[in-house]
Amino acid sequence: MTAGARHERGPLLLTGADGQVGWELRRALAPLGTVVALRRADVDLADAAALRAAIRAHRPSAVVNAAAYTAVDGAESERELAFAVNAVAPGVLAEESARLGVPLVHYSTDYVFDGTKGAPYTEVDPVAPLGAYGEGKLAGDEAVRRAGGPHLVFRTSWVYAARGRNFLRTMLRLARERDELRVVADQTGVPTPARLVAEVTAQVLARHATADGFTLPAAASGVYNVAARGAATWHAFATAILAADPRRAEQRCRVVVPITTADFPTPARRPAFSVLDPSKLERAFGLRMPGWREGLALVMEEVGET
Repeated sequence: MTAGARHERGPLLLTGADGQVGWELRRALAPLGTVVALRRADVDLADAAALRAAIRAHRPSAVVNAAAYTAVDGAESERELAFAVNAVAPGVLAEESARLGVPLVHYSTDYVFDGTKGAPYTEVDPVAPLGAYGEGKLAGDEAVRRAGGPHLVFRTSWVYAARGRNFLRTMLRLARERDELRVVADQTGVPTPARLVAEVTAQVLARHATADGFTLPAAASGVYNVAARGAATWHAFATAILAADPRRAEQRCRVVVPITTADFPTPARRPAFSVLDPSKLERAFGLRMPGWREGLALVMEEVGET
């Protein structure tokens, strides 16, 4: 192909298409072009060679990596697997994306912080993960940056959706099975809908769409917090979920009891305060992030329709 010649835009390559963020991305990215949606059964994220082959076969115009090892406690005993998926795989995707000169969107987590700041975290705050999950995700973020290609690392928080396995779905199920729920009240974060994460991704990519693909300026590459506004404890989130349940009459639960982290020990330590400040994202891309209760209301509308 001669220099400057126009070619047909390649597809958007989406990994982790069967996850809750991946499911939302499939519909959010569809207006931008053909989406090649790879599920866990299609490509093993722990197989670097398979990942490279997938990108080279499809020659995408952008890569969106929604695949991750998300079992925070499981990562403590499956550290090697967690790092293969969360640290090595993003680096491979970033290297291949850089080779093609196409942007990579990768998702990170509030668990890269230790929770001691006591105020919302920004993108420049020091990172200090408390466990294997956060360590692996941080290593993945750094691998993406080192690859040197156009990239967006979207750091998000307490992701949930109307479908899949997540805190909201668990609370709705348990509220129908139990008279009382006991929920941690001394960990604070930002409940963020998977749909919001996907729609932000699509809007940002759309801003950088061209006839040939997607062109992300070097100055735009970097880490951005993608989270709803406000803050909540797990207990406050659970209480809000049950109050907004469209099938509230079916609940057995009559009380949500606040407990401490010490009352509910887990293999992995969690940050006590991991609220993310999305101001940089809003300024850079002209977006407005909704409050977490506003996001919950929209998700509960979907719950009522399923």
